[in-house]
Amino acid sequence: MKRFNSPTYGQMSFEQVVRKIGSYMEEAPDKKYRVVIGTDSQTHNKKEADFVSALIIHRVGSGGIYFWTREKVEKPYALRERIYEEATRSMALAEEFLQAFKEQVLEYDLEIHVDVGRLGETRAMINEVVGMIRGGGFKVKIKPEAYGAATVADRYT
Repeated sequence: MKRFNSPTYGQMSFEQVVRKIGSYMEEAPDKKYRVVIGTDSQTHNKKEADFVSALIIHRVGSGGIYFWTREKVEKPYALRERIYEEATRSMALAEEFLQAFKEQVLEYDLEIHVDVGRLGETRAMINEVVGMIRGGGFKVKIKPEAYGAATVADRYT
């Protein structure tokens, strides 16, 4: 079972995270909310990769809360393969969140943040990765706007 961590609430199950998000949003139902999901990774010894996915609830204009989960995979990854794996993990978490949160009547926007940008090695992959995520029906942000992956998830890799 996947465990999530929160700097505010400690270790939680996914079900507890969903309940906490619901109660957080119900505290200020008149506010606008943005759910942001991003994944970042780091390779270690060229033999394993550390994937961290972040689930962020941004109460627009009033801060937010976030949760993160980690999975270590013993497999060597090339950069291109790792970026696709990050995007796939973010999309899977978004689908899982939407499924678990479908009973809620609260309004929110959902975005997937990917760790690719116009500068650096990943620039050649932007169209492919953005197209894949949009094709999955999600809004997507890249660096420098992709704080879910490039800042929050990156903090824990």
